[in-house]
Amino acid sequence: MSALFEPYALRSLTIPNRIWMAPMCQYSAEPCGPDAGVPNDWHFSHYTSRASGGTGLILTEATAVSPEGRISPFDLGIWNDTQVEAFRRITAFLKDRGTIAGIQIGHAGRKASTDRPWLGGAPLGPDRHGWQPLGPSPAAFDERHPVPDELTTAQIKEITGQFADAARRALAAGFEVVEIHGAHGYLIGEFLSPHSNHRTDEYGGSFENRTRFALEVVDAVREVWPEELPLFFRISATDWLAENGAGEGWTVDETVALARLLREHGVDLLDVSSGGNAAGVRVPTGPGYQVPFAARVKAETKLPVAAVGLITEPEQAERILAGGEADAVLLGRELLRDPYWARRAARELGDEVSVPPQYGRAA
Repeated sequence: MSALFEPYALRSLTIPNRIWMAPMCQYSAEPCGPDAGVPNDWHFSHYTSRASGGTGLILTEATAVSPEGRISPFDLGIWNDTQVEAFRRITAFLKDRGTIAGIQIGHAGRKASTDRPWLGGAPLGPDRHGWQPLGPSPAAFDERHPVPDELTTAQIKEITGQFADAARRALAAGFEVVEIHGAHGYLIGEFLSPHSNHRTDEYGGSFENRTRFALEVVDAVREVWPEELPLFFRISATDWLAENGAGEGWTVDETVALARLLREHGVDLLDVSSGGNAAGVRVPTGPGYQVPFAARVKAETKLPVAAVGLITEPEQAERILAGGEADAVLLGRELLRDPYWARRAARELGDEVSVPPQYGRAA
């Protein structure tokens, strides 16, 4: 058996293979009214087709813990029971196909209230279903974005509770993995980086203070999430500021240090991405360009990792796993191009993956 198709056990859960789907926003939910943030037929088709394609674990798009935590008004949410009920239809199908259903819960912070990317992604005002963003400090993401309102300590505690409530609802919705979104310049990542966090209280300044909110969210979620089920955390390993000679930001050294703490607080796997918190930086992309960050965390800590970033070919993914650089690979755009990528990988690597009996004649 190739490394790519080996089952992977975390706590009491066994994921059938190491081909996992990364969270990718679809911007396809209703923006307001009783169906705001509710998954619909588009989301059902999107996720279930990847399950039929043999993907071992599917993580939903960034799913907001509150209405103002959405990246756009068209994002999914899990702040009410209507959303829970709609998610059950999706998770039931995934379970029937043998795919593990995971959900990424997050808060967009200062990057909230934007339009769909194919319409330009500009910030939206109240006349277009928008709202005033929140952040750790009154510092805008870029010249297009508004200055966010600085969160009070009481509001920080409230949002921490919203993450816990979201995890409770995720369990009721049938999910077996929860991932906390701490990457890409959204709220938790904004607290981590001195580029976006200019606070002088217990949530700003030192590494200990800047990581406080992240760890409090982890603790709150772990307290309500079943002991037998795994908890993931997604992180941007670097803001790419130091690499660009563009000032102080979150660094790979800090990612390694935080990974050790996350493990102590009950996180089972680190989903290692990068960037998103600083506008205008140059990111040297290329095949597997973020894999070295995951490999370093894996080498220097005892926390399992998943690698992401321009992983497109089965042999490439197999090398990453066989070489010990990561425990799983997360595919993003490649699974948008090919929902049945896992089946192609099995053919090319001479392995097997679960195929729906309706498709068996084409296996």
